[in-house]
This record gives sequence, C-alpha cells and structure tokens, in this order.
Amino acid sequence: MHLEISANESAWGRARLAPRAGEDVFTYLARAHGGFDVATYHLIVGAASAFKEGDATLGLAAVDEDERAAARALLAATWIGELQAHPLREDRLSAALLAGLDRAVSERIADWTLAALVQFVLTADEAAIKAIIPGLASDVIACVVKLMTDEQLVALGARLFHPLPGRTLGARGYLAARLQPNSPTDHPQDIRWQVFDGWAYGVGDLLLGTNPASSDPAAVAAVEAALLDVRETLGVAELLPHCVLAHIDVQAALEAETPGSTGIWFQSLAGSDAANATFGISVESMLRRAAQRGGAFGMYFETGQGSEVTNGHGDGVDMVVHEARKYGFVRLLTAAVAAAQVAAGRPAAPWVHVNDVAGFIGPEVFRSREQLLRCCLEDIAMGKLHGLMIGLDICATLHMEVTLDDLEWVQDRVVAACPGYLMALPTRNDPMLGYLTTSFQDHVRMRARSGLRVDDEMLRFFVGLGVLDGEGRPGPNFGEPLQVFLRYRRAKGDTRDEAEILAEGRAEMADVRARGVALAEGHGAEPWDLAPALEAELRLAYVDARACLQAQWRPEFLASLPDALLLHTRARGREDYILHPARGERLDEDSAATLAGLRRSEGAFDVQIVVSDGLSPLAMMDPGHLGPYLEALRAGLAAAGYRASPRLLVLTGGRVRAGYEIGALLLGDPDDRSTPRAIVHAIGERPGTVHHNFSAYITAAAAVVWATPGAIDHPLTRVLSGISDTACAPALAAAETVRLLRGLAPR
Repeated sequence: MHLEISANESAWGRARLAPRAGEDVFTYLARAHGGFDVATYHLIVGAASAFKEGDATLGLAAVDEDERAAARALLAATWIGELQAHPLREDRLSAALLAGLDRAVSERIADWTLAALVQFVLTADEAAIKAIIPGLASDVIACVVKLMTDEQLVALGARLFHPLPGRTLGARGYLAARLQPNSPTDHPQDIRWQVFDGWAYGVGDLLLGTNPASSDPAAVAAVEAALLDVRETLGVAELLPHCVLAHIDVQAALEAETPGSTGIWFQSLAGSDAANATFGISVESMLRRAAQRGGAFGMYFETGQGSEVTNGHGDGVDMVVHEARKYGFVRLLTAAVAAAQVAAGRPAAPWVHVNDVAGFIGPEVFRSREQLLRCCLEDIAMGKLHGLMIGLDICATLHMEVTLDDLEWVQDRVVAACPGYLMALPTRNDPMLGYLTTSFQDHVRMRARSGLRVDDEMLRFFVGLGVLDGEGRPGPNFGEPLQVFLRYRRAKGDTRDEAEILAEGRAEMADVRARGVALAEGHGAEPWDLAPALEAELRLAYVDARACLQAQWRPEFLASLPDALLLHTRARGREDYILHPARGERLDEDSAATLAGLRRSEGAFDVQIVVSDGLSPLAMMDPGHLGPYLEALRAGLAAAGYRASPRLLVLTGGRVRAGYEIGALLLGDPDDRSTPRAIVHAIGERPGTVHHNFSAYITAAAAVVWATPGAIDHPLTRVLSGISDTACAPALAAAETVRLLRGLAPR
C-alpha cells in the first residue's frame, strides 16, 4: 500500500513518485533519483517537522498533513547509521560534532531504526538512555523528535535529567530560575533591585544574568560589578554565578583586565559555521574560550529555533535540525570545559547549561501559542538527549499572535516536560528587550501546582531571608524586596536605624520605577498573583505595544525633518513588514537608484545618518525623541572631526540590515582602503517597555569593505539601546553614539 501524496504539490513532487509503505529515506531516494539527492533529502526531513512559519519561509514545510505523515513514515524506517553517514549540513561544525561522538556507542545502535529509537527513549530506564547519548548524532536527535507527539515529548522530558554537578539544579522535582535584571539604561540600581525583588519571592537560584543595553566594554564592566557586589555582599558567591550577556570576547577581555570580575561566560550559538560567523564566533574560537574555563563556573549558552532563518543562513536545512546542531555544539564545548578543569587540577565537573530562547524572534519563525509550545517541547527533548542541563525562555514578542494569557497556557504545559530552569522577571514584560517571558509569580504558581522546589542550597539562603520556609512555601518576608535590601545594607556594615534604611530603600524603588522598570511587591488573591495595580499596568503596556506596532509615519512628522529623503524597503505595509523581515532588509529598486544618484551629486562623507520606523514608529515620532538626538548627534560628530552628510535618509519599513545596504551604496569603493566611513542608523525598538525606545546602530568600515558583498554584518556594529525621554536621554545617547563611533573609526 502506498502512502499517497500529490506529486504536483509535494515538496519532493519532482520525483513523481509517492513513498511506499515501509520504505526508508535512502531507499526512496535511490528509487526516485537513481541515487542520493541532497535537495530532496532536505525536503523530506523538513516536511517531517510540525508546521512553523520559519520552515515555510525556507520552502521546507509540508504542504499538508498527508505529506507530513509520508515524510515521517520514511524517517521512521531509516537506520541511525545511515542518517549519521549523511549529515544534513556539512561544514566545520558538522565535522566537529561527528568527531566528538562515542564511536563504539554509535556502532552499537547503527542498525536501529528511528522508530526503534523513539520506542527506546520512551520505555527504557534513565540509565539505559544515558548510556547511548554519547553516540547519538545531532541530526539523529533532530529526526527523532520530529516523529514524536507533544505527549511523547513531555513523557521523555519527565524521565531524563542532567543536574549541574553537586547540586539539585536541573534535577527531578526541581525548577530553577535565571533572574534577568535588565535595565534600559544599564543603571546599577535597576539591576540590584530586580535581584532583591526576585529573591523576595524565592526566585533566582541558578544565575543572575543581565542583557546589557550597551555593548561598550566599560558599560558591561559596570553591570558585571553590580551583580558581583550583590553575590558577594549577601554571601552566595559560591552558590550561583552572575553573567552579563555581552559577546564572549568582551567578557574574556574584562576577566583578563580584572580577574574574578566575571562569573560564568555567555555566548549565543547557531547551528552552522555561516550563522555562527554573524555572532562573531567559530568552532575554533569557542573551543579556545572553553579551554579558559577551568574554574567552578563554566559556560552559559543561548540558542533558539529560527536564528538561521533571520540571519539568512537557513541554506535548505530546517529549524529543528539547526537547533539540534546547537545542542551538539554545547555538548562539544562542555567536554572542552571538563578538559580545562582537569588541566587546572580540578575534578571534571563542568558547570555548563543552555537556555533555549523560544519565541524571541517573532512571527516569521512561529506565530501561535501552539507552535510556541511545540518548539519548547522539541527543544527540551533535544537538549536532554544531548546530555545537557537545558532551560527555557518561554517568550513571545508583541508582534506574535500570543497574548499574556496564552503565555501562561504554554508555561503550564511546558513545566510537565521538566525544563531545568526558566527566566524570571518582576512581570512578564522585560523593561529593556520589550518582549514577554516568565515572571517571578509564574515560578511561584508552577512550583505550587506542580510540587516543584528551588535548589536545596539556595533554599537555605531564602529561608535565612525569611522569604520561604523550609518546605519552600511563602515565609514572613515573602514578596517584600525591602527586607532583602535591609539584609544587604546590614551585610555592608550599615548600622543605621531600620526605619532609615527602609526609607532609603523606598526612595530607591521609586527611582527605579520612574525609569520604567517594574518592581513587584506583595501579591494578589493568591501568592502567585501580581498585585492588582501592577497587573493593570502590565496589561496597559501590552495594549500600548500593539498600537506601536501598527503605527506609521505621520506626514506632518516627515515634513518636520530637515533635509530628509524618504526611502522605502521591499516591505509593502506594516503586516508585510512584520511577517517578512527579509523584505525590510533590502531597499526597493527606486530607492536604490535614488541613492546611486545621490552619491554622484553630493560626493562622499564620513558618516551617513539613517532613520527607520522599525517595529515602533511612535518611538521615533514622540516629542523629545528624534529631534534632540539628531541635533546633538550632528553637533557631536562635527566637534569630533567627522563629516556627516547633511541629508537625512528616512526609511519606511526599515530593519537593521537595510542600513548596511545603504552604506554599501553610499560609502563603498573597491579601490579605497583609507579612512573608515560609518552609518549611524536610528530605528524604533520592539515595543512593550512603555518607554517607546529607539536604538542607534553604529557601523564603520573602510570603503573597500563596504564595497565587498556580505562583508558588513552585525559583528562590525555597535548598538546603543533604550533611547527615549524616559530612559537614555536622547542628547546623552547622541554623545554616547559619537564615543562608540570614535572607538570604531577614530579621527
């Protein structure tokens, strides 16, 4: 009996043959093509995935459920050894992942089919599953999860655990948290108070990890110092690390300059050499960094389905496969950290974990809560089948079709699959990144309803603070960050009256809130409910964010901009811009032609200023935002010796990479290797922070580099985020922009 699919509609329909029952992928390819065909191989593996927008963008999604079932049937009958012999993508990363496998284990399971492997991981005991993990290739793991239902993925996650060495973090019956104390201005007070706030709810036992608003090393160092101070002052420096999520080279430089200033080292990873290059890393560079991590705290990684899609490096391979390869990369680096510990005279006990940031990119990857749930379950299973301690950032951008209530729906289903940890913020809205994720109260709810605990060592700390009792239930100081602040001040040797210290704390909390950073206090009807006023504030921010997304340039605003030239990308309207980011990265033909003419008529300048609407046109149009920034920026550039074009380029439907194309058209010269030239690109940030922030992307390179296709990308760029009249003041941001530019292109 044949598995019927339409040859005209099938992703692999050019073969004009339907798969036969019991046929495996490679037998089918031989019958359909007379031998192996890599393009059809990719199409079949991609069609086996649950539907997601990102795979559809790559042309790899099944056209219907019948085609998906046919692709899964082919995979189910395929031998593990055959899959490992045909890597879905071949590059240095692929070679390193295969070389890192336990060959004896791989050979032992080579004649298992994927269907047999699914049955094994769902029925064998935990020790038996762990015994084969060293021989499982990342491509095999990716294909296995494609064959599993959501319920099976949950069952697998609930029976396989990889806790961090010597701790209960990631162990059965525990749910840990990475506190994410972000600030739109990297203000140390904002960061400290969010840590106090999380600990007031007994949340934050794994990591204090801040995403910096500025990538400047001095700003990163200041955030590192604030987090280290809290750890050391309250006596938990040996229990959990801190981390500032800057590029790993920045962290390494800071550690070399001031030993002990950094905690665990962070880096985002991708699933191919080409995509990793956009992060400014390679297999070799990361192995060198891992070799430096011989201490107690090793490395922390972030991944997420879809990064290859948005960076233009899908290259015919679906998102699940790319994600699995990232976990293979983490496994490889974990072994390197273990080797570094042995070389340093320590036992091999690598403190390494990975955070799957599921949902951060947007609707071009997946749009619905069901797709978000599927992604989370797939990634937990793949991480655990790689032998990793894996956590999740269950998140959504404001331009996805996922509401605040949808996010809770996903959380309550994901927790059954037993991720090692989740993110934690005072509310579900990040005050700097402008996206939705897990709040402190969500942790309290999931722990209470699922019978989960915080790490044993950190529980003793929380009991000492009075925020939890010995069973992990709310204590007398639960939800009272002022009491944590009081303990912090006493540990600093502050002998003032308690009332005076608490008054100082209340004043600091008011300052933090005035900068747009929410702090939770107390609770609603249940310990896991936000206080009603804060809940109302959160939902108003959500409504405001949706309005920001749909806004468009106002004619009167455009008319107010001096010497403005209006350009367009290939995006046609806001919905097209939101759903198809690549169209916002390229100029339309008329705009490209206009710039070519502009260069001929106006000559060359050192700096070109570009303004884009981005995801929040209101951030650019609000009074006191763009005007003061541009005025101060032009004055600062002139004072620093730069020649800025008097023309302001205003882009409709613009994304960051559109600025790179503008730079290539205006600044590129294949024969000029002299003074670097720069683009300063101001663009509306993701909405959701109530600030209506915009960012400035500063990119500088020699004219010959601008003229080289593909040479300009994110690693050459510095970014300054959180610019608004209520966060980083536009005039101050302009001065910082000039300072960053001077670091890239000194005069």
